[in-house]
Amino acid sequence: MGLWAKSIVIFNSIREYGKQSIRSLADRTGLSKSSVHRHLQAMDRRDRYPESSCWETPAGRAWLIRLVVATLLVFGLKRGVGAETLSEFFSRLRLEGHVGCSPSALRSVIHTLERLLLDTAAAWEKEGIVHGEIRPVIGAVDETFLQRMMLVFMDLATGYLLMEEVAADRSYDTWFDRANERLTTFGTEVLYMVSDRAKALIKLAHTGLRCPSIPDLFHLGHDLAKSYSLAICGRLRQAKRGLEQAKQDLEKLQKNIRTDSAQVAQAQARLAACATSVHHWQEVSRAWRQHLSKLSGILHPWRLLDSIRQTSQEVEEQLRTELKAIETLLETNGLPRKTDTLDKVQKQLAGLSALVDLWWQTVRQDLTQLTMTPRWTQWAEDVLLPLMYWQEQLRRTRHPGQKAQIALVLQAVEEVFARHPCTRQLQPELLAGWKAWAAEHAKAFQRASSAVEGRNGYLAQMQHNHRGLPTRRYQVWTALHNFDCRAADGTTPAARFFRRSFPDLFESVLSQIDELPMPRQRRQALAVSN
Repeated sequence: MGLWAKSIVIFNSIREYGKQSIRSLADRTGLSKSSVHRHLQAMDRRDRYPESSCWETPAGRAWLIRLVVATLLVFGLKRGVGAETLSEFFSRLRLEGHVGCSPSALRSVIHTLERLLLDTAAAWEKEGIVHGEIRPVIGAVDETFLQRMMLVFMDLATGYLLMEEVAADRSYDTWFDRANERLTTFGTEVLYMVSDRAKALIKLAHTGLRCPSIPDLFHLGHDLAKSYSLAICGRLRQAKRGLEQAKQDLEKLQKNIRTDSAQVAQAQARLAACATSVHHWQEVSRAWRQHLSKLSGILHPWRLLDSIRQTSQEVEEQLRTELKAIETLLETNGLPRKTDTLDKVQKQLAGLSALVDLWWQTVRQDLTQLTMTPRWTQWAEDVLLPLMYWQEQLRRTRHPGQKAQIALVLQAVEEVFARHPCTRQLQPELLAGWKAWAAEHAKAFQRASSAVEGRNGYLAQMQHNHRGLPTRRYQVWTALHNFDCRAADGTTPAARFFRRSFPDLFESVLSQIDELPMPRQRRQALAVSN
């Protein structure tokens, strides 16, 4: 029996039978008289505040353990708050007499949490491999540079981190060895890979994993924005400064009674020219942002304007037309043409567009296996799939303009779906099953690895907060992401990847912690309390 368990037994005996002698308490609890005496003294020392007696009860003690573990997990492990700050927090809650609140004591609990998290996540992953339903991975790969370089491999459809490991280099051999080992463990393959145009990553897809390598729309847009947004914003900022200066000059001339009318007219003309320049560059900036937005709006299995089905060739033609319009905008306004950037983007358009035909091929293979009649196939491709796809895009999109466009096309698709005879023939249970099938395919259209970039940003922030970490902590973050990071629907990446539910990670770990470190009092503190 642990120390806190003995204390609770003594407390319950006093609460049930009233105040008793040490001998009587020892007889009732089965403890030695010396043990009872020590615990009674400790309880007297802890009884310093009105709420102190609450922590002596079984329910109070359980809640105290929950409070400490939850604080260390959420703020210590997930948010990077240091042990010294957490020690101050617990001391301000007046818990130093009931639990060890020193930084070293809290670090020991954190180490225990790390071990339990890793053990639990490893056991659940093995369980998911044996009993789950793992489908082909839509991979996104990238590296991030922290205290050590890390290789990140994520399934974009579910958000599950298949690999997040420290590595000495980012060569093809290293990538292939690590990625292939994990895929072999899961017993699955990669449907296609989304990444930047690093040669090692392209080779990893084509040669190592034998799957298509899709250029990343996120990096493509970033390359364009990085090359020209600063130049356009610089011209606009310069025009605004000129306008402000022209206003000040005109005001000075108007206040001076000796100013010639010709000078005033000249200043007014200069002010009008500056205002025209500001308006011009504002329009250029607006047109530039619209072109970037259109590039994103083109790459869909259906046209965003009217939800008509598209092919890779049609998408590629639209992308090239939009890129040509960008070049015309730059040339018309005297902006320098950065050939390297434009050529790099131009080379990626065909590979980017290939995603559309690849996605349609997967859908039709699935429909063929279901032996659908032409009528029902047409309903699935032109009515059901667009409905679930635009719902998914509306959920993921944050840009107000694009969100409004998607909402309009979704409204039209919903009306067609509701009126279609096939929809009306299906029972609610069957219709729900078909929607789930279509939602799976909608999530399988992944055109950007921005989720991995977001993960890299999170890791960089956590690395900064902790000012350097042991390798074990990286593994803990991976486990927390996979089994404790919840989407709006309450599912975790692991639940979506293995297609089965798992217990709550926090509750599972909490159930394995029975006791916390004992408070440590120095001799001086004991003398003061006595």
